Formats: sequence, structure tokens, C-alpha cells
Amino acid sequence: MKPLAGRKAVITGAASGIGRATALAAAGKGIRLALTDIDADGLADTVTRVRAAGGEVLAAEALDVSDYDAVSEWAERVHAEHGSLDVVMNIAGVSVWGTVENLEHRHWKSMVDVNLMGPIHFIENFVPPMVRAGRGGHLVNVSSAAGLIALPWHAAYSASKYGLRGVSEVLRFDLERHRIGVSLVTPGAVRTPLVETVRIIGVDRDDPRVRRLVRLFEGHAVLPEHVAGRILSGIEHNRFLVHTSPDIQFAYWVARKFAFPYEMVTRIANRQFSKLLPSVSDHTD
Repeated sequence: MKPLAGRKAVITGAASGIGRATALAAAGKGIRLALTDIDADGLADTVTRVRAAGGEVLAAEALDVSDYDAVSEWAERVHAEHGSLDVVMNIAGVSVWGTVENLEHRHWKSMVDVNLMGPIHFIENFVPPMVRAGRGGHLVNVSSAAGLIALPWHAAYSASKYGLRGVSEVLRFDLERHRIGVSLVTPGAVRTPLVETVRIIGVDRDDPRVRRLVRLFEGHAVLPEHVAGRILSGIEHNRFLVHTSPDIQFAYWVARKFAFPYEMVTRIANRQFSKLLPSVSDHTD
């Protein structure tokens, strides 16, 4: 892409965490913003912070990214008032972990609805106008380490994040002829509110062993501002795979180059996690 100053971008999940940090960092580079999140109060706070820092917010709307009609209606208004955008950043997401015997249908569905169909809704509504405008542009999809490697208890979450990885890989080549780049962001541990709110089905979050794991996770977590910087660098350098921490980059390299050691480590990790689960007898009469 050409310099980012003056470009127009839509960012989902802008009320907190990576989304908010990216909105502030993007505004600092002179990008004009359209922001959305399901959290109206948090979104309003982000808008206030961006404007206080001298950034420009073209539009802001509280909506659920899984609601196709709501996304489409907002996209129509944004395009009518501001024309096509140059950058689409799909950052909004939710997380639920659990083993298959503990997960319910609603858990699987929420992961796919928000983490996969949500980005698809924004791709459907914002990328075709970008193509027709003929100015080039960039698409950012935030996946996860769980979209690269098999993490314990992440089946439902990985269903959405691996799916988003597949969409991104195809669009990377499909959109190249339109001079639209694609970045797939794969965060590992990030210090966001999601760390404390992530649902682990079938596990007591107050269990000292679980709390110890959470603290260990937090100890390796990077700040949202670091991820935001990596995202913008990925756009500027047209980088497809955007890692935010070296541990995930290394793990993905091992998974691709050394299948057997990767499988052994994954099995051991799964067995260790399984020790946190109640025994089957605890659920029987």
C-alpha cells in the first residue's frame, strides 16, 4: 500500500483490547476510522480517546458482527457518506474453551457466528466496493495461535479460527490482481479483558491449578499495543502471516517441519490439561 495517512479503515472489536489499541495506533498514522463493537459504552470511550488524540472518526456504530443485516445496513450508510474504504480490519472475537463432552451446541455456534461469519459479513460488505474503487487496499483478519496449532480444549474456537485462516489464504491470492493485500494475524497470549472473561466449560475457574495456568498465560502475554503495531506493520509491508510473539512463530515452525515431536508435545499438553477435569465418576450416579 501507499502511505497510510488519509486512508479510510473499518475496525471491528474497537471497544477494548486489540481493537481499541489498533484504532488508536491507526489514528496516530492519520488513518480515518469507521469503528464498531457490540459494547456501546466501550466503543464510545474509544471514539472519545481517538478524537482527543487528534484522530478522525468518520463513523461509529454499536452492532453485533454476527448480525448480517445490521452489518449490511451500516455498511450502506458508511459507503453513502464516505465512499469505499481502503482497509478492513476484522478484530472482534469471542472465546470458549472446553472438551467435546462439555461443550454444548450453543458454544460451537457462537464461535462460528462471531469469529468466522462476523469477518465474512464485513468482507462481503466492504471488500467488493474496495475492488470496484480500483485503488487497492488491505484486508486484516485476526485469527489466533489456535488457528495454526492444536491447542488443548480449543476445538470450537479453532473451528472458527482455522476457518478464518482458510478464507484469508484464498483471498490472499484472489485479491492480488486488485492490489488488495491480506494479512492473517495470529496472536498468542495477549493481555486483554478476554483473559479474565474466557469461558472454560467444565472447569472451575477458581481452582488453584486453573488460576495458576491463567497467571502463567498472563506472564507470557504481550500488550494490545504491541499487537496493534504488528498489524499496522503488516499492512505497510503487505505481510500475509503476522505473528505477535516469537513463541507462536516457533511453535508453528515446529508443527510444519517436525510433525512427530509436535504431535508428542501436543499429546503431553492435552494429558496435563485433562488433569484439571472432574473424573467421569463425578458426573454419574
